[in-house]
Amino acid sequence: MESIINLDISLFQWINGSLSNPFFDLILIPIRNKAFWIPFYVFILSFIVFNRKLIPKISILFLILTVSVSDFTSSKLIKNTVERPRPCHELSGVDYVNLKVHCGGGYSFTSSHATNHFAVGSFLFFLLGGFLKKYKYLLLIWAGLISFAQVYVGVHFPIDVTCGGLLGFAIGYLMFIVFKRMSNYKTEGHLIT
Repeated sequence: MESIINLDISLFQWINGSLSNPFFDLILIPIRNKAFWIPFYVFILSFIVFNRKLIPKISILFLILTVSVSDFTSSKLIKNTVERPRPCHELSGVDYVNLKVHCGGGYSFTSSHATNHFAVGSFLFFLLGGFLKKYKYLLLIWAGLISFAQVYVGVHFPIDVTCGGLLGFAIGYLMFIVFKRMSNYKTEGHLIT
């Protein structure tokens, strides 16, 4: 376990320190901010509402439930059980952090940003996959970039975002399965394949 933690810290220092540059700052600092993505969220919700004959409106409720379940699981259950300090906290074992945003007072494992965005991304990946076809993978890349940005700005370790992303993907997929069964959402034909 100690070797994994040491590797995690080394990888964090490479991403947070060695990769730091003005171009990445310009991109990665804003994309981790929820307000930056408001137009995207409005677009997704509008897409669902305007295609209500093909996508049940109850999917919006499931999207909200997905975020609620993922945030509760990461923020309340896992973080408060594991209690791993953020890399920007003194007890983290990191010598130097190139902190680019406010550190935050909570724990680090798992990253709620990663968990929540991968939960939303995977739910939408399965829900809208038939409409987006090859572009559906952009939803997972979107979640991955936000997760990577959390390491880059100095508030999470790579293991935090990796485990958060896997947890979020699993939650999004399970919520989609429940949604599909409850709404009789069909995946044949022109819808999700």
